[in-house]
Amino acid sequence: MVKALTAAAVAAFTSVAAAARCQNLTIPVSVSARNGNFKLANPTNAIDATNFALNMARQGHNYTDEILDGYNTVSGDYNISATYCEPDAGPGNVLQVCTHGIGFDRSYWDFSYNNYNYSYVRDAVDQHGYSTFTWDRLGIGMSSLFQDPINEGQLWIETAALRYLTEGLRNQQIQGMSAQFQKIVHVGHSFGSSQSYALTAMDPTISDGIVLTGFSQNGTFASQFVLGSNFIIANTNAALAKYPTGYLAPSSAVGVHIDFFAPGDFDPQVLQVAYMTGQPVTPGEILTLTGASASPNSFGGPVLVVTGERDTPYCGGDCLATGDPSLASIPAASKMFFPNAQNFNASITPGAGHGLNLQYSHPITYNTIFSYLSQNGLSAQ
Repeated sequence: MVKALTAAAVAAFTSVAAAARCQNLTIPVSVSARNGNFKLANPTNAIDATNFALNMARQGHNYTDEILDGYNTVSGDYNISATYCEPDAGPGNVLQVCTHGIGFDRSYWDFSYNNYNYSYVRDAVDQHGYSTFTWDRLGIGMSSLFQDPINEGQLWIETAALRYLTEGLRNQQIQGMSAQFQKIVHVGHSFGSSQSYALTAMDPTISDGIVLTGFSQNGTFASQFVLGSNFIIANTNAALAKYPTGYLAPSSAVGVHIDFFAPGDFDPQVLQVAYMTGQPVTPGEILTLTGASASPNSFGGPVLVVTGERDTPYCGGDCLATGDPSLASIPAASKMFFPNAQNFNASITPGAGHGLNLQYSHPITYNTIFSYLSQNGLSAQ
Protein backbone atom coordinates (compact mmCIF):
# COMPACT_ATOMS: atom_id res chain seq x y z
CA MET A 1 0.00 0.00 0.00
CA VAL A 2 2.84 2.43 0.82
CA LYS A 3 4.50 1.71 -2.53
CA ALA A 4 1.22 2.28 -4.36
CA LEU A 5 0.66 5.56 -2.53
CA THR A 6 4.18 6.73 -3.31
CA ALA A 7 3.85 5.85 -6.98
CA ALA A 8 0.59 7.79 -7.21
CA ALA A 9 2.17 10.76 -5.51
CA VAL A 10 5.12 10.79 -7.90
CA ALA A 11 2.84 10.46 -10.91
CA ALA A 12 0.81 13.42 -9.67
CA PHE A 13 3.96 15.39 -8.94
CA THR A 14 5.29 15.00 -12.47
CA SER A 15 2.04 16.01 -14.16
CA VAL A 16 2.33 18.98 -16.50
CA ALA A 17 0.04 21.98 -16.58
CA ALA A 18 -0.43 25.50 -17.25
CA ALA A 19 -0.64 28.82 -18.82
CA ALA A 20 2.35 30.73 -17.50
CA ARG A 21 5.25 31.09 -19.94
CA CYS A 22 8.36 29.88 -18.16
CA GLN A 23 12.00 29.49 -19.09
CA ASN A 24 14.81 27.80 -17.21
CA LEU A 25 18.06 29.73 -16.84
CA THR A 26 21.64 28.97 -15.88
CA ILE A 27 23.21 32.17 -14.58
CA PRO A 28 26.94 32.54 -13.84
CA VAL A 29 27.64 34.63 -10.73
CA SER A 30 30.86 35.87 -9.18
CA VAL A 31 30.33 36.64 -5.51
CA SER A 32 32.19 37.06 -2.25
CA ALA A 33 31.14 37.33 1.38
CA ARG A 34 32.51 37.59 4.89
CA ASN A 35 31.76 34.13 6.24
CA GLY A 36 32.33 32.76 9.70
CA ASN A 37 35.27 30.45 10.26
CA PHE A 38 34.10 27.60 12.49
CA LYS A 39 36.24 25.17 14.47
CA LEU A 40 34.20 22.15 13.44
CA ALA A 41 35.12 18.97 11.61
CA ASN A 42 32.94 18.02 8.66
CA PRO A 43 30.31 15.49 9.81
CA THR A 44 30.82 12.17 8.03
CA ASN A 45 28.36 9.77 9.67
CA ALA A 46 25.04 9.66 11.51
CA ILE A 47 26.69 10.00 14.94
CA ASP A 48 28.46 13.17 13.82
CA ALA A 49 25.19 14.53 12.44
CA THR A 50 23.32 13.81 15.67
CA ASN A 51 26.09 15.25 17.82
CA PHE A 52 25.96 18.43 15.76
CA ALA A 53 22.19 18.68 16.29
CA LEU A 54 22.55 18.07 20.04
CA ASN A 55 25.21 20.76 20.31
CA MET A 56 23.05 23.23 18.38
CA ALA A 57 20.03 22.49 20.59
CA ARG A 58 21.81 22.61 23.96
CA GLN A 59 19.96 25.05 26.19
CA GLY A 60 21.99 27.80 27.80
CA HIS A 61 24.61 27.64 25.02
CA ASN A 62 25.21 29.44 21.74
CA TYR A 63 27.06 26.80 19.74
CA THR A 64 27.64 29.21 16.85
CA ASP A 65 29.56 31.59 19.12
CA GLU A 66 31.34 28.77 20.93
CA ILE A 67 33.00 27.42 17.79
CA LEU A 68 33.41 30.68 15.87
CA ASP A 69 37.08 31.40 15.17
CA GLY A 70 37.00 34.71 13.32
CA TYR A 71 35.94 35.43 9.77
CA ASN A 72 37.19 34.69 6.26
CA THR A 73 36.34 36.20 2.90
CA VAL A 74 34.86 33.48 0.74
CA SER A 75 34.61 34.11 -2.99
CA GLY A 76 33.97 32.10 -6.09
CA ASP A 77 32.45 31.71 -9.53
CA TYR A 78 29.22 29.74 -9.37
CA ASN A 79 26.23 28.84 -11.52
CA ILE A 80 22.70 29.57 -10.39
CA SER A 81 19.79 27.54 -11.75
CA ALA A 82 16.57 29.54 -11.95
CA THR A 83 13.16 29.74 -13.60
CA TYR A 84 11.56 32.91 -14.90
CA CYS A 85 7.80 32.93 -15.54
CA GLU A 86 5.55 35.61 -16.99
CA PRO A 87 1.90 35.86 -18.08
CA ASP A 88 0.87 34.92 -21.63
CA ALA A 89 0.35 38.61 -22.40
CA GLY A 90 3.96 39.45 -21.55
CA PRO A 91 6.02 40.49 -18.51
CA GLY A 92 4.21 41.83 -15.47
CA ASN A 93 5.42 45.25 -14.37
CA VAL A 94 6.23 43.82 -10.92
CA LEU A 95 8.69 40.95 -10.55
CA GLN A 96 8.60 38.70 -7.50
CA VAL A 97 12.01 37.22 -6.62
CA CYS A 98 11.21 34.10 -4.58
CA THR A 99 13.84 32.46 -2.35
CA HIS A 100 13.09 29.02 -0.89
CA GLY A 101 14.05 27.78 2.56
CA ILE A 102 15.83 24.78 4.03
CA GLY A 103 14.62 21.37 2.86
CA PHE A 104 13.48 22.47 -0.60
CA ASP A 105 14.65 23.77 -3.95
CA ARG A 106 12.81 26.28 -6.15
CA SER A 107 10.01 23.79 -6.79
CA TYR A 108 8.64 24.86 -3.40
CA TRP A 109 7.18 27.87 -5.22
CA ASP A 110 5.80 25.89 -8.18
CA PHE A 111 4.89 22.58 -6.55
CA SER A 112 3.39 20.47 -9.33
CA TYR A 113 1.56 17.85 -7.24
CA ASN A 114 -2.17 17.60 -8.00
CA ASN A 115 -1.93 19.59 -11.24
CA TYR A 116 -0.14 22.55 -9.59
CA ASN A 117 -2.90 23.03 -7.02
CA TYR A 118 -0.33 24.23 -4.48
CA SER A 119 1.71 26.41 -6.85
CA TYR A 120 2.40 29.95 -5.68
CA VAL A 121 3.89 30.79 -9.08
CA ARG A 122 0.73 29.78 -10.96
CA ASP A 123 -1.41 31.98 -8.70
CA ALA A 124 1.00 34.90 -8.96
CA VAL A 125 1.36 34.71 -12.75
CA ASP A 126 -1.95 33.34 -14.02
CA GLN A 127 -4.31 34.97 -11.53
CA HIS A 128 -2.54 38.20 -10.59
CA GLY A 129 -0.32 39.09 -13.55
CA TYR A 130 3.07 39.06 -11.81
CA SER A 131 6.31 37.82 -13.28
CA THR A 132 8.25 35.50 -11.01
CA PHE A 133 11.89 34.56 -10.65
CA THR A 134 12.53 31.45 -8.56
CA TRP A 135 16.01 30.08 -8.02
CA ASP A 136 17.79 27.16 -6.43
CA ARG A 137 19.72 28.82 -3.64
CA LEU A 138 23.48 28.65 -4.04
CA GLY A 139 24.56 25.20 -2.84
CA ILE A 140 21.21 23.51 -3.51
CA GLY A 141 19.46 21.68 -6.31
CA MET A 142 20.79 22.42 -9.79
CA SER A 143 22.86 25.42 -8.65
CA SER A 144 26.55 24.97 -7.84
CA LEU A 145 27.14 22.90 -4.71
CA PHE A 146 29.42 23.82 -1.80
CA GLN A 147 32.56 21.74 -1.50
CA ASP A 148 32.99 22.97 2.10
CA PRO A 149 29.57 22.59 3.77
CA ILE A 150 30.72 24.40 6.92
CA ASN A 151 32.87 27.41 6.10
CA GLU A 152 31.69 28.00 2.52
CA GLY A 153 28.03 27.02 2.69
CA GLN A 154 26.60 29.82 4.82
CA LEU A 155 23.85 32.41 4.67
CA TRP A 156 26.23 35.23 3.79
CA ILE A 157 27.57 33.85 0.51
CA GLU A 158 24.05 32.86 -0.51
CA THR A 159 22.78 36.36 0.25
CA ALA A 160 25.59 37.73 -1.92
CA ALA A 161 24.23 35.59 -4.75
CA LEU A 162 20.71 36.95 -4.15
CA ARG A 163 22.10 40.48 -4.37
CA TYR A 164 23.93 39.68 -7.61
CA LEU A 165 20.75 38.27 -9.13
CA THR A 166 18.60 41.18 -7.96
CA GLU A 167 20.94 43.76 -9.42
CA GLY A 168 21.06 41.83 -12.69
CA LEU A 169 17.26 41.65 -12.85
CA ARG A 170 16.94 45.34 -12.02
CA ASN A 171 19.44 46.34 -14.70
CA GLN A 172 18.43 43.83 -17.41
CA GLN A 173 21.76 42.04 -17.14
CA ILE A 174 20.57 38.46 -16.75
CA GLN A 175 21.59 36.50 -19.83
CA GLY A 176 18.56 35.06 -21.59
CA MET A 177 16.13 37.63 -20.14
CA SER A 178 15.12 40.92 -21.74
CA ALA A 179 12.10 41.88 -19.61
CA GLN A 180 12.15 45.18 -17.75
CA PHE A 181 10.30 45.65 -14.47
CA GLN A 182 9.06 48.76 -12.74
CA LYS A 183 9.32 47.19 -9.29
CA ILE A 184 10.86 44.16 -7.62
CA VAL A 185 9.42 42.43 -4.56
CA HIS A 186 11.42 39.92 -2.53
CA VAL A 187 9.41 36.95 -1.27
CA GLY A 188 11.14 34.48 1.00
CA HIS A 189 10.32 31.37 2.93
CA SER A 190 12.11 30.55 6.20
CA PHE A 191 15.86 30.57 5.47
CA GLY A 192 14.97 32.38 2.25
CA SER A 193 13.20 35.00 4.36
CA SER A 194 16.37 35.37 6.43
CA GLN A 195 18.30 36.01 3.23
CA SER A 196 15.72 38.53 2.00
CA TYR A 197 15.96 40.25 5.38
CA ALA A 198 19.77 40.28 5.27
CA LEU A 199 19.78 41.62 1.70
CA THR A 200 17.52 44.56 2.47
CA ALA A 201 19.31 45.28 5.74
CA MET A 202 22.58 45.61 3.80
CA ASP A 203 20.96 47.61 0.97
CA PRO A 204 17.59 49.15 1.91
CA THR A 205 17.00 50.49 -1.62
CA ILE A 206 17.44 47.21 -3.50
CA SER A 207 13.80 46.12 -3.09
CA ASP A 208 10.38 47.75 -3.42
CA GLY A 209 8.66 45.40 -0.99
CA ILE A 210 9.38 42.44 1.26
CA VAL A 211 7.25 39.39 2.03
CA LEU A 212 8.75 37.13 4.70
CA THR A 213 6.89 33.83 5.05
CA GLY A 214 7.55 31.17 7.69
CA PHE A 215 9.46 33.76 9.69
CA SER A 216 9.90 35.54 12.99
CA GLN A 217 12.89 36.97 14.79
CA ASN A 218 12.51 34.65 17.73
CA GLY A 219 15.25 32.02 17.55
CA THR A 220 14.23 30.31 20.79
CA PHE A 221 12.56 27.39 19.05
CA ALA A 222 15.09 26.60 16.32
CA SER A 223 16.28 23.62 18.39
CA GLN A 224 12.91 21.92 17.79
CA PHE A 225 13.52 22.08 14.05
CA VAL A 226 17.10 20.83 14.31
CA LEU A 227 16.27 17.92 16.61
CA GLY A 228 13.02 17.10 14.83
CA SER A 229 14.88 16.58 11.56
CA ASN A 230 16.75 13.54 12.91
CA PHE A 231 19.62 14.34 10.55
CA ILE A 232 21.75 11.86 8.62
CA ILE A 233 24.54 12.52 6.12
CA ALA A 234 22.61 13.54 3.01
CA ASN A 235 24.52 11.47 0.44
CA THR A 236 23.68 8.23 2.26
CA ASN A 237 20.21 8.78 0.77
CA ALA A 238 20.45 7.63 -2.87
CA ALA A 239 18.27 10.56 -4.01
CA LEU A 240 20.86 12.99 -2.60
CA ALA A 241 24.00 11.12 -3.63
CA LYS A 242 25.39 14.07 -5.61
CA TYR A 243 25.92 16.19 -2.51
CA PRO A 244 29.40 16.32 -0.90
CA THR A 245 29.81 14.61 2.46
CA GLY A 246 28.83 17.01 5.23
CA TYR A 247 25.44 18.05 3.92
CA LEU A 248 22.62 16.93 6.25
CA ALA A 249 19.10 15.68 5.53
CA PRO A 250 16.15 14.23 7.49
CA SER A 251 16.38 10.47 7.91
CA SER A 252 12.70 9.93 7.06
CA ALA A 253 9.40 11.61 6.23
CA VAL A 254 8.79 11.88 9.98
CA GLY A 255 11.43 14.59 10.27
CA VAL A 256 9.83 16.51 7.38
CA HIS A 257 6.44 16.16 9.07
CA ILE A 258 7.74 17.53 12.37
CA ASP A 259 9.47 20.48 10.74
CA PHE A 260 6.94 21.57 8.12
CA PHE A 261 3.45 20.08 8.42
CA ALA A 262 0.79 20.97 10.99
CA PRO A 263 -1.69 18.37 12.30
CA GLY A 264 -4.83 18.23 10.19
CA ASP A 265 -3.64 20.70 7.54
CA PHE A 266 -1.94 18.51 4.93
CA ASP A 267 -2.44 15.76 2.40
CA PRO A 268 -0.34 12.71 3.40
CA GLN A 269 0.70 12.26 -0.23
CA VAL A 270 2.11 15.81 -0.26
CA LEU A 271 4.23 14.89 2.77
CA GLN A 272 5.60 11.88 0.88
CA VAL A 273 6.41 13.97 -2.20
CA ALA A 274 8.04 16.67 -0.06
CA TYR A 275 10.28 14.04 1.53
CA MET A 276 11.12 12.29 -1.74
CA THR A 277 11.98 15.54 -3.54
CA GLY A 278 13.44 17.34 -0.51
CA GLN A 279 16.90 18.88 -0.45
CA PRO A 280 19.58 18.94 2.27
CA VAL A 281 21.12 21.65 4.43
CA THR A 282 24.72 22.48 5.32
CA PRO A 283 25.96 22.78 8.90
CA GLY A 284 27.17 26.24 7.92
CA GLU A 285 23.61 27.28 7.03
CA ILE A 286 22.31 26.07 10.37
CA LEU A 287 25.11 27.86 12.22
CA THR A 288 24.23 31.16 10.48
CA LEU A 289 20.47 30.66 10.42
CA THR A 290 19.40 33.34 12.91
CA GLY A 291 22.32 35.76 13.02
CA ALA A 292 21.27 37.76 9.94
CA SER A 293 17.95 38.87 11.43
CA ALA A 294 19.28 39.94 14.83
CA SER A 295 19.95 43.56 13.83
CA PRO A 296 17.42 46.25 12.83
CA ASN A 297 16.56 46.77 9.17
CA SER A 298 16.16 50.33 7.87
CA PHE A 299 14.17 49.29 4.77
CA GLY A 300 11.44 51.87 4.15
CA GLY A 301 9.00 50.03 1.90
CA PRO A 302 6.05 47.73 2.64
CA VAL A 303 6.87 44.70 4.82
CA LEU A 304 4.60 41.70 5.31
CA VAL A 305 5.36 38.73 7.57
CA VAL A 306 3.16 35.63 7.09
CA THR A 307 3.66 32.64 9.40
CA GLY A 308 1.57 29.58 10.16
CA GLU A 309 -0.16 29.43 13.52
CA ARG A 310 1.45 26.02 14.21
CA ASP A 311 4.94 26.97 12.94
CA THR A 312 7.57 24.91 14.77
CA PRO A 313 10.98 26.61 14.27
CA TYR A 314 9.81 30.21 14.68
CA CYS A 315 6.91 29.86 17.10
CA GLY A 316 7.39 26.56 18.94
CA GLY A 317 4.08 25.33 17.54
CA ASP A 318 1.91 28.29 18.63
CA CYS A 319 2.49 31.74 17.16
CA LEU A 320 -0.31 33.21 19.27
CA ALA A 321 1.18 32.16 22.62
CA THR A 322 3.21 35.32 23.27
CA GLY A 323 2.88 35.57 27.04
CA ASP A 324 2.27 39.29 26.48
CA PRO A 325 -1.32 40.56 26.11
CA SER A 326 -0.06 43.56 24.15
CA LEU A 327 1.66 41.38 21.53
CA ALA A 328 -0.77 39.75 19.10
CA SER A 329 1.67 37.11 17.84
CA ILE A 330 5.33 36.13 17.96
CA PRO A 331 5.94 37.36 14.36
CA ALA A 332 4.31 40.70 15.26
CA ALA A 333 7.42 41.45 17.32
CA SER A 334 9.34 41.83 14.05
CA LYS A 335 7.80 45.29 13.70
CA MET A 336 10.41 46.71 16.09
CA PHE A 337 13.15 45.51 13.72
CA PHE A 338 11.66 47.59 10.87
CA PRO A 339 11.51 51.12 12.31
CA ASN A 340 11.11 52.73 8.87
CA ALA A 341 8.79 50.22 7.23
CA GLN A 342 5.71 51.37 5.37
CA ASN A 343 2.56 49.61 6.61
CA PHE A 344 4.28 46.71 8.40
CA ASN A 345 1.91 43.82 8.93
CA ALA A 346 2.24 40.39 10.53
CA SER A 347 -0.38 37.85 9.53
CA ILE A 348 -0.96 34.39 11.02
CA THR A 349 -2.41 31.65 8.79
CA PRO A 350 -4.81 29.66 11.01
CA GLY A 351 -3.81 26.05 11.60
CA ALA A 352 -0.85 26.12 9.21
CA GLY A 353 2.60 24.69 9.84
CA HIS A 354 6.00 25.95 8.74
CA GLY A 355 5.71 24.72 5.14
CA LEU A 356 2.96 27.19 4.27
CA ASN A 357 2.78 26.51 0.52
CA LEU A 358 2.13 22.79 1.02
CA GLN A 359 -0.71 23.02 3.54
CA TYR A 360 -4.43 22.76 2.86
CA SER A 361 -4.53 26.37 4.11
CA HIS A 362 -2.22 27.67 1.37
CA PRO A 363 -5.00 29.71 -0.35
CA ILE A 364 -5.29 31.83 2.82
CA THR A 365 -1.55 32.48 2.78
CA TYR A 366 -1.54 33.37 -0.93
CA ASN A 367 -4.59 35.65 -0.66
CA THR A 368 -2.97 37.43 2.28
CA ILE A 369 0.16 38.12 0.23
CA PHE A 370 -1.58 39.27 -2.95
CA SER A 371 -4.07 41.45 -1.08
CA TYR A 372 -1.29 43.11 0.89
CA LEU A 373 0.80 43.81 -2.21
CA SER A 374 -2.23 45.25 -4.01
CA GLN A 375 -3.10 47.50 -1.07
CA ASN A 376 0.46 48.82 -0.92
CA GLY A 377 1.05 49.85 -4.51
CA LEU A 378 2.65 46.60 -5.60
CA SER A 379 -0.03 45.01 -7.75
CA ALA A 380 1.01 43.82 -11.19
CA GLN A 381 -1.77 45.67 -13.02
